[in-house]
Amino acid sequence: MKYYASCLLLLLLAACDGGLWNNPYPVEDEGKSILYTAFTERPKHLDPAQAYSENEYEFLAQIYSPPLQYHYLKRPYQLIPLAAAKMPTVRYLDKSHRRLPDDAPGDLIAYSEYEISIKPNMRYQPHPAFVRDYMHLTPSDLSSVHSLNDFPETSTRLVTAADYAYQIKRLANPQLHQPIFGLMSEYIVGLKDYGAMLQQMIKNNPDASLDLNSISLPGVQVVDDTTYRIKIHGKYPQFIYWLAMPFFSPMPQEAELFYAQAGMRERNLTLDWWPVGSGPYYLSENDPNLRMILSRNPYYVSELYPGEGEPNDGQEGLLVDAGKSLPLIDKVVFSHEKETIPYWNKFLQGYYDASGISSDSFDQAVQVSVGGEASVTDAMKVQGITLSTSVATSTMYTGFNWLDPVVGGPSERSRKLRQAIAIAVDFEEFVSIFANGRGIPAQSPIPPGIFGYREGEAGINHYVYDWVNGAPKRKSIAEAKRMLAEAGYPDGLDEQTHQPLVINLDTTATGVGSKARLDWLRKQFDKINIQMVARSTDYNRFQDKVRKGDTQMFYWGWNADYPDPENFLFLLHGAQAKVGKGGENASNYSNPEYDKLFEQMKNMDNSQARQAIIDRMLEMLRRDSPWLWGYHPKNYVLQHDWLHNVKSNIMANNKLKYWRVDALQRDALRREWNQPARSPLWLSMAALLLFCIWMWRAIWKREQAK
Repeated sequence: MKYYASCLLLLLLAACDGGLWNNPYPVEDEGKSILYTAFTERPKHLDPAQAYSENEYEFLAQIYSPPLQYHYLKRPYQLIPLAAAKMPTVRYLDKSHRRLPDDAPGDLIAYSEYEISIKPNMRYQPHPAFVRDYMHLTPSDLSSVHSLNDFPETSTRLVTAADYAYQIKRLANPQLHQPIFGLMSEYIVGLKDYGAMLQQMIKNNPDASLDLNSISLPGVQVVDDTTYRIKIHGKYPQFIYWLAMPFFSPMPQEAELFYAQAGMRERNLTLDWWPVGSGPYYLSENDPNLRMILSRNPYYVSELYPGEGEPNDGQEGLLVDAGKSLPLIDKVVFSHEKETIPYWNKFLQGYYDASGISSDSFDQAVQVSVGGEASVTDAMKVQGITLSTSVATSTMYTGFNWLDPVVGGPSERSRKLRQAIAIAVDFEEFVSIFANGRGIPAQSPIPPGIFGYREGEAGINHYVYDWVNGAPKRKSIAEAKRMLAEAGYPDGLDEQTHQPLVINLDTTATGVGSKARLDWLRKQFDKINIQMVARSTDYNRFQDKVRKGDTQMFYWGWNADYPDPENFLFLLHGAQAKVGKGGENASNYSNPEYDKLFEQMKNMDNSQARQAIIDRMLEMLRRDSPWLWGYHPKNYVLQHDWLHNVKSNIMANNKLKYWRVDALQRDALRREWNQPARSPLWLSMAALLLFCIWMWRAIWKREQAK
């Protein structure tokens, strides 16, 4: 009895050590430069030729180094060199491949040739693929190998221009998932035929391995060890944005040869599981059911923290680390969290350095002023938690079908009807109620941060808003009713048939939350005596109805592929109509003048001339009102005071290399916040002591009775 009581007493005393008793991380990691974060969905692909999802890019952007990247601090978003020594040079060629002047008309340009020079002395992460002895392994050699960490030796080598060319060829490999081959085959010279050739080779010999380096691709030329060229059809200025994506990162052929060896795939040793990159981090642990760990690439010496940004960045402490070598954090630990509540609670305990905000915890974390400004609550301030916000490069809108005889078309009657509805549907209220204030009402398809967006009075939709006291103010319902009457629907009645005006909204919305949104929307239409009928269907049926033009109104959204106004304004380009053309213009909006300006604008470089054309295009759209412009969502991120250099950047996925942690401050606050409640322990010890006394007395009395 004394033995067990002593053991239990020691355990209770050990549990009183409040500094470490519930820390989920190893004691030896205290004080180290480690970022702790989480992921909710395991990445499917980590091969840069195959990955195209946000949760995959969260890892790939840290591991790979494409030629370009987005400036971390500057807005609007702008491209700068990453692996490239300088921005690519572009030459325009005619059909005979002769050089044209830089200002040559677009119809004369048959080809655009991008020359890219990469930085010298860039090296890959340490990896067994660069060890010559590991290139001739057998399945028996791999009997004790379950991860890359089981190989005792690793090595590295210089990154070459040929590695970038090799990766472009991989985009056409039919043995891989090919998310952008269809698009790139329309631009990169010879890529479509290259893919067809590889397909035929596999068909003729299914078991053969493809040696891409032995097959030339006309549109990609390696000039020397640090220079290569990409030739595309016509003029496509937006191509340069693709050079900032992992698709165009370098890939050493040794990596594919290494993983192609017999027995590798059976042990999950593939590029899709263990990537090989030249970026600031490499994947050192991959257990997606538990955690994934990125470690600093010891050979990464290619860039420094930026020395300039926006005007207020210096005051906000975002330039303190200017000129320091990146990355500023040595290791990133991603823990798998399936539920938002445990994630949130661990963030509050200090075990995660930053966190998003779910609707369940929004009121606990954020307070929104009457003017719409968001800040953290007092409880968050006490813990030193701050809030970073940014407007997403997205737009959520409600479209009118231009082919519908009531709400569509260029007639004055339809236009005034659309404008009346646009005034009545109060998206300021929608954002406040249904998005916790996380959004800004849209004035056009173009969100902030994209060239062409204008701040202030110059950027508002004057058909829906007035400029009052330095801010946009939605026009009155009386104005909406006046316009509705001018459209031929006084008090919501058709002046010809005297029947109530009924408008159908197609949506995929179902469930309790969606019902509340639809009820709210009906009330907006009720303001001007229009009956709105929601027609809910599953997503496949909804897509089919939009594709056939069997709608009046519908709810949709768009996320930018790249930060260029062309990627938003093409959504209303006549040539992109859904009906008959299968494009992304779901409203089937058609305006010959707009289309002409779009063709003129889309291939222009950002300039005052391009801005002037965009201004004219937006004026047409605001007047014609083919959409209720909806809103641009806002992203909210909370971070602890010990995490520095956090600035929301929607386009830059490689932001972790800029962040810095004060590990000593974090350790101290973790201990302070996670002290155990000692009273239950002391009560347990007291109960144990009383029990021991009682047992001792019982035993003593029994012995005395003998």
